[in-house]
Amino acid sequence: MIVAIDGGVATGKSAVGRRVAEALGLPFVDTGLMYRAVALAALERRIDVADGAALTALAHGLKVTTEGRRVWLDGEEVTDRVYEPRISEVVSRVAKIAGVRLAMVAQQRAVARGGVVMAGRDIGTVVFPDADHKFFLTASVDERVRRRAAQLAARGEVADTDAMATEVTARDRMDSQRTVAPLRAAEDALVVDTDAFDLEGVVAEVLRRVRG
Repeated sequence: MIVAIDGGVATGKSAVGRRVAEALGLPFVDTGLMYRAVALAALERRIDVADGAALTALAHGLKVTTEGRRVWLDGEEVTDRVYEPRISEVVSRVAKIAGVRLAMVAQQRAVARGGVVMAGRDIGTVVFPDADHKFFLTASVDERVRRRAAQLAARGEVADTDAMATEVTARDRMDSQRTVAPLRAAEDALVVDTDAFDLEGVVAEVLRRVRG
């Protein structure tokens, strides 16, 4: 079984995906971590994030693996580093490169044998257009800022909510307007407004649909 969970930044897709995967006894893959890992590799190797050819070559030579919230880059765990502000600033620019996406999509499809719950922005439209179940999560900017601030607070960081609101809006615009694999709901996806539910409520709704 393949369950695709898509949505914009901070819509709760990763938290929901982890819970759903656990309930179904399936592995969970957060594809956002994979693109963050590529962005980290680019910055550490001093590759210009505007150089599509260089980023494509880099991505095709990387092995990125994830497990829950953790991510490894060529066998080295880089979980803490992929959440650094410098990565957040450039990850959308890296992820919009066609060659980068092709490289990561190939790895994403490879790990899905035997079933998976996968979260991202193009799972139901590009990675697994024939997924057994597709969901697209939405949330207001205010709610997403609140969630992101809580995530930062959990890591001991202070959030600038005004700057975060601007960032969320900009990320949505960039992700939805990119030429390759833009952020959008698949025609056959169930759209879930997560403002109307807490985490457990969203998980319950997804599981009800999957098991129904």
